[in-house]
Amino acid sequence: MLDVRRLRLLRELARRGTIAAVAEALSFSPSAVSQQLGVLEREAGLPLLERTGRRVRLTPAGQNLVRHAEAVLERLEQADADLAEARGGLAGALRIGAFPTASRAIVPAALVALARRHPGLEPMVCETDPAAVAHALRAGDLDVALVHAYDFVPAEREPGLTTEPLYGEAMYLAEPAAGTPGSPAAPGAAGVPGASWSPAPDQDAVLRAHAGSPWITATPGTLCHAMTVRACQAADFTPRVRHQVDEFATVLALVAAGQGVAVVPQLGVTGPADPSVHLTRLVMQRRTNLAFRSGAAAHPAVAAFGAALRAAVPPDLAGSRAEA
Repeated sequence: MLDVRRLRLLRELARRGTIAAVAEALSFSPSAVSQQLGVLEREAGLPLLERTGRRVRLTPAGQNLVRHAEAVLERLEQADADLAEARGGLAGALRIGAFPTASRAIVPAALVALARRHPGLEPMVCETDPAAVAHALRAGDLDVALVHAYDFVPAEREPGLTTEPLYGEAMYLAEPAAGTPGSPAAPGAAGVPGASWSPAPDQDAVLRAHAGSPWITATPGTLCHAMTVRACQAADFTPRVRHQVDEFATVLALVAAGQGVAVVPQLGVTGPADPSVHLTRLVMQRRTNLAFRSGAAAHPAVAAFGAALRAAVPPDLAGSRAEA
């Protein structure tokens, strides 16, 4: 009989490519991972791995076994959901991954509603960049997470995970405002009450106008950084990056100080308007989904958190749903 824990190791090896990466992700030693995979090969009765330098490649039999492992692990998630439903009354930890703007604008209200309905549930929020969510969910470090994707950085399908749409956000080019502070502002920008803003009839032209400007982006390796770089490249230039900052409040402060321009999402520009910053609404969007392990959709805790999140989405976001 094949051991489920070893099947999980094989699946992670298929995703990460090296035994060292699997060991680091799952808090094992590399020798322990190698030993367990060796036992799995003996259980299977044929080679599952081929070593090519420092990396390990799965044989056709190993790849086929990973496909079966995905199905087995999904059924186990469904079984866990059924058991939780039968126990009745939600209790215990729910590990939640969220990125900073959602952690500030959406998650707190959802947690308040969740506490009222399910006081025995203990939500535990960990700020996690969406790029790292898939591994954290598969490793069991998170139970559910908010992830986002941009028009220029579409979300890749992650085996073993399921996503459900939550909301979509407008995107803005933030630049130092022209004229004197306190000049009349155009009303009605979604999510930026009172801010100086204007629509972008031609997104590429708006971005290209700042081809020679210094830019403020998120740190490399994040989806937000890739979004800015790719949007600029679509407008036929590569941004000259001066500052790399992940917190959008700091990004806007740097824009107000004349340090550059930036692309920011709607939830990144909420709060009191800064007359030193002008926002131009772009055509592109950021879409946010709820992610969890495949088979866990019916888990009462996951379903309850998803329902609380949807109820907490501000009305100006709810009308622009994310794509699954």
